[in-house]
Amino acid sequence: MVDLTESGAVSPGHGRHGQSSGSCKKTSKKSRTRRSKRGRRRRSKKNRNNKTPPPYLPPEAEEGNIEYKLKLVNPTQYRFEHLATQLKWRLQEGRGEAVYQIGVEDNGLLVGLTESDMKASLKTLKRMAEKVGADITLLREREVDYDLDRNTRKIAEVLVRKVPDDQQFLDLRVAVLGNVDSGKSTLLGVLTQGELDNGRGRARLNLFRHLHEIQTGRTSSISFEILGFNSKGEVVNYSESRTAEEICESSSKMITFIDLAGHHKYLKTTIFGLTSYCPDFAMLVVSANTGIAGTTREHLGLAMALKVPIFIVVSKVDLCSRGTVERTVRQLERVLKQPGCNKVPMVVSNPDDAVTAAQQFAQSACITPIFTLSSVSGESLDLLKVFLNILPPLSNSKEQEELMQQLTEFQVDEIYSVPDVGTVVGGTLYSGVCREGERLVVGPTDEGRFLRLKVGSIQRNRSACRVLRAGQAATLALGNFDRSLLRKGMVMVSPKMNPTICCQFEAAIVLLFHAKTFRRGSQVTVHVGNVRQTATVECLHGKDELRTGERAVVRFRFIKHPEYLRLGAKLLFREGVTKARRPHTLSEK
Repeated sequence: MVDLTESGAVSPGHGRHGQSSGSCKKTSKKSRTRRSKRGRRRRSKKNRNNKTPPPYLPPEAEEGNIEYKLKLVNPTQYRFEHLATQLKWRLQEGRGEAVYQIGVEDNGLLVGLTESDMKASLKTLKRMAEKVGADITLLREREVDYDLDRNTRKIAEVLVRKVPDDQQFLDLRVAVLGNVDSGKSTLLGVLTQGELDNGRGRARLNLFRHLHEIQTGRTSSISFEILGFNSKGEVVNYSESRTAEEICESSSKMITFIDLAGHHKYLKTTIFGLTSYCPDFAMLVVSANTGIAGTTREHLGLAMALKVPIFIVVSKVDLCSRGTVERTVRQLERVLKQPGCNKVPMVVSNPDDAVTAAQQFAQSACITPIFTLSSVSGESLDLLKVFLNILPPLSNSKEQEELMQQLTEFQVDEIYSVPDVGTVVGGTLYSGVCREGERLVVGPTDEGRFLRLKVGSIQRNRSACRVLRAGQAATLALGNFDRSLLRKGMVMVSPKMNPTICCQFEAAIVLLFHAKTFRRGSQVTVHVGNVRQTATVECLHGKDELRTGERAVVRFRFIKHPEYLRLGAKLLFREGVTKARRPHTLSEK
């Protein structure tokens, strides 16, 4: 507009002065040249003033496993040693994983590097990783082009992961939820076996534990499947390894899938899996051709009540049209955006989306990634693998160290009798460290006592392990200890703990749903961690009855035997179709 205004001011002047044509042409040509130069200068100045503002990332945090580096070009030996120590710290913070953003300043400004500087920086980062016993994987490169006067530069996002060492791999637990026949077990079979399904459920056969599950094709019990990733980010599953032990030895990161039942009559088993096995994340599987049906909403509500971060997989996209898939995705987006959920759905359609989703999902509880894939054709299956490979742990090394400093507490979730081994218990170590030969006490019994025992061998993910750390799941051999004295819901703790038990307890609850009213004398099934027992409502403090959506402090009494409960534990109870959760503290009496 500036140039057009100047041209318009000159043209009328030329007609008014009526100078000779020759003189007029010469003067006009000179003035046009001067005006053209001024116009170019003004356009350049205007472009500089109106250029796109540089993009930013959040400022670098001192804690955590994310590090910003502007460039790593030919550092001195002293500088290199400092950088390697810094990398070691970031790996420790991420429990064996770190993410480096190359070409980014500490304040988050995306500056970018030239191609030669980027190659040199990645070479230096690889040397640093080798020094601390790790590998690097380039996740993605992005162009930074916000200035017309400069060449296009790039930033790189690099995953650094420790090489597996003495079974100290990163282990994440993912609970698999969804309605019956949504394809949960089939999807897990494809991921862990490395072979696509034939469309008739062949991939799920290896996951079933009982004959009736094979006959009906429906999961009724809790099963565990593992998927590994090595230090280079490559998938390690049964297609490359014959045994679980080989997968553990080759993996730096392990995803343990907890396959839960989808049928409503097995709801108590599903709830037990969510409360007892302490999943880090939940994967809700929805069939593209049926949409939100059956127990889908119920499972979503359970995960949200227990505050388990959830991502969604829309399966069986090979069975329906693109329009049907999009309709199912829109239906999910509407449910997630409702006031009760307040989630931000994020549809993943390419590898870049998968990387972004994994990072934002762990940082913000409101982000809910949505994948659309097929276990038969393999469509978009790689996007889910990229997501799982990059997905960081929710707790950092400092929190785990604090738990490890506490006294030993192991939750008993499963009990077995193994020939030539004896009694074996499976569960999760909530706190402390457990070693072979350690002496613990287990209880409470029906009389409220704790019994002494000795831990024999330890197996983690079906392979031998000498030391078990807080947050890890394992099976412990107890030798000739009488199995009849054990039950699910017990704990094995250090004798120094002097554990206390209770027959009554109080909890601050919010009633999620009840068909009528909830009052004194009601009987409910209470789930607190690995504890599952019927309890009677003794009193509601300050209220006579409770309706859907209301809150109160309630006193419960176990009707069978005392239990060991932790103060502040999450509680969920049900009465038929009743579900509620404990949002605040738990006190014993």
